[in-house]
Amino acid sequence: MSPGRHFTEFASQVARGAGKPVTFALSITVILLWAVTGPLFHYSDTWQLIINTGTTIVTFLMVFLIQNTQNRDGAAIQAKLDELIRASAAQNRYIGIESLTEEELDDLRRRCASRAAPDACEAAEIANERADRKARDAARRAGGAPHYPA
Repeated sequence: MSPGRHFTEFASQVARGAGKPVTFALSITVILLWAVTGPLFHYSDTWQLIINTGTTIVTFLMVFLIQNTQNRDGAAIQAKLDELIRASAAQNRYIGIESLTEEELDDLRRRCASRAAPDACEAAEIANERADRKARDAARRAGGAPHYPA
């Protein structure tokens, strides 16, 4: 297995584990134990440094692991959406728009919203008619009598 595959698997396992209630409870327990030991160590600089160093290291490493997981999840979702667009009657020009700038995306959203607003009811009606027609055709091909109004 490649080093990249090992890291991917490790990052996924850590991200899954970090999101579990038992992990949160364990973190709270560590903080409470640290707080309880404060009087024992007279709230020394070393006592404070332990929690500061520990939380900084954990946070620093978790950022990279969780970002890796989020990047992969986002790329997988984008690939699925691109395939749905490609395989449907949707406009293929929307494939790959995730690489646009924020301003370009805002402009695209505004244009889509302005086109969709007046046509939304009509588009829904057309989609329903198409779905009904496909269902009737599928029932006819299957040999069953259609149960949909003609």
